[in-house]
Amino acid sequence: MDESNAARRPDARTYGEPETLEKPHKGPMDLPFLMLVVMLSVIGLVMMFSASYASALNDKDTGYNAAYYFIRQGLFAVMGMGLMLLISRINYQIFRPLAVPLMASSIALLVLVLIVGVERNSAKRWILIPGFSQFQPSEIAKLAVIVCFAAMISVYKDRMKTFRYGILPFMAILGVIAFLMFLEPHLSGTVLILGVGGALMFVGGVHWGWFAALLGGGGLGVYLILTTDLLGKILPYAMRRIELWRNPFLDPRGSGYQAIQSLYAIGSGGAFGLGLGKSRQKYLYLPEEHNDFVFAIVCEELGLIGACIVLLLFAVLILRGYWIAIHARDRFGSLMVTGIVTLLAMQTFFNVAVVTNLIPVTGMSMPFFSYGGTSLLIQLMEMGIVLAVSRQIPAPKSG
Repeated sequence: MDESNAARRPDARTYGEPETLEKPHKGPMDLPFLMLVVMLSVIGLVMMFSASYASALNDKDTGYNAAYYFIRQGLFAVMGMGLMLLISRINYQIFRPLAVPLMASSIALLVLVLIVGVERNSAKRWILIPGFSQFQPSEIAKLAVIVCFAAMISVYKDRMKTFRYGILPFMAILGVIAFLMFLEPHLSGTVLILGVGGALMFVGGVHWGWFAALLGGGGLGVYLILTTDLLGKILPYAMRRIELWRNPFLDPRGSGYQAIQSLYAIGSGGAFGLGLGKSRQKYLYLPEEHNDFVFAIVCEELGLIGACIVLLLFAVLILRGYWIAIHARDRFGSLMVTGIVTLLAMQTFFNVAVVTNLIPVTGMSMPFFSYGGTSLLIQLMEMGIVLAVSRQIPAPKSG
């Protein structure tokens, strides 16, 4: 292309094309990241089976089959691994033009779940696929926000410090999704999406003053909640949950029961644990033992040392993910990896914090460990995107 044609050519990013016109380097996928994902998936599957077989054996819906949850989760794990490897082989730039359709589809599904969703515990979060499974549209919405924000920031990167381009469109998207998820209600998912969206905006170049104001307002709100009766007057139910978080023994057989049983499981594990498969709390004492509270069973059976090893594997995976983001070929790939890894880090932190009663119960699942086939499937697909970005990291210059 001569210089005159190049001068007349519009910015390639306007059309959703790669930010660089150079032919992408296609090397091997990041092996350390892949091995960490596989290790956590295998350990998670084993621990989910250990935590679930007692409740599966006592549930008529499972046919009293102790391996019911394990078999279903294992099938989704195999499918997820296959999709992860498949996605890792494609050019991740194909996600750029899919950003808007993916966002529109996720919003449509969030509206649909409010109409035809399956209700559990006074919440409509699941859409049933007859003869197959059920899934949470919020899981798709998380990925949609990451891909859409990465594409938008790649286009607006020189104008991200302005309100018109750096704040308004992103807050509008987050506002719509957060509102729809709040109606389900799905507070934990709302917090995750707002957190990931905010992290991408910060990395994308939004002025730090906006975040300072937000953190200051949030800190003031927490102070007022903890030191006054303001929340009790506005939302007495929410204030009751905070009181039970601070002292679950106020209602040991009711709302505080789950937190107490989780702490019993963690405490009884000690330093070295009771041994794999030897948990006592999973025998219908601890609710959601194979879902949101599976980490309590990890602590009980593997002990403090085993739990720390699991958390260390998560930490190394997260750090390796950020390393891939820093060395990515372009801004779009870097932002997608940053969003995916930040989502993984937030979800892991909040789940462990809930299980250890560091924060109130929020219904946050643990990546790779908690039961949920479609959730695991999407998580492994996201890991495939990270691996796809890693394959296009520029090769080091020789000599």
